[in-house]
Amino acid sequence: MSEIARWSYTAPCTFWRYLGMAENGDSSWSGPEIIMCDYQGGVSAKIGNLGTEIVVKNTFWSEFSEAKKGDYILIGESNIADPTEAGADEVMQVIRYADTFERTADDYAILTGV
Repeated sequence: MSEIARWSYTAPCTFWRYLGMAENGDSSWSGPEIIMCDYQGGVSAKIGNLGTEIVVKNTFWSEFSEAKKGDYILIGESNIADPTEAGADEVMQVIRYADTFERTADDYAILTGV
C-alpha cells in the first residue's frame, strides 16, 4: 500500500466476489473479506422517456484491484455469507486511476448502483 493510500483508505469495507450461479440456480459468492477504502454516498435518479436509469449509489476508493461488475461491497465490516442479506450493494463499474505520486499501486473507484 502506498503511503498516501495508508492515510486516506482508512475505512474497513466488506467485499464479496461473485462466483456465478450455483447448481440450484442461486447466485454464489465467496466469503466476505475486509478491504480498506474511502467512500462517498449519494443517490440521484433520472427519470426519462424510457424509465428510470441506473445511477451511482456509492463510490468506494481503494487500491483493491480485484473488484468487478456483479461483486458486492458494504460500508463497514460484516461476516454474513450472503451479501444481499448483509445489505451490501452490487458493483456496477470499476474505474482504474494511476498512482500519480508514488507509482506503487494504482487506485480504483468502485461504483455501486441502485
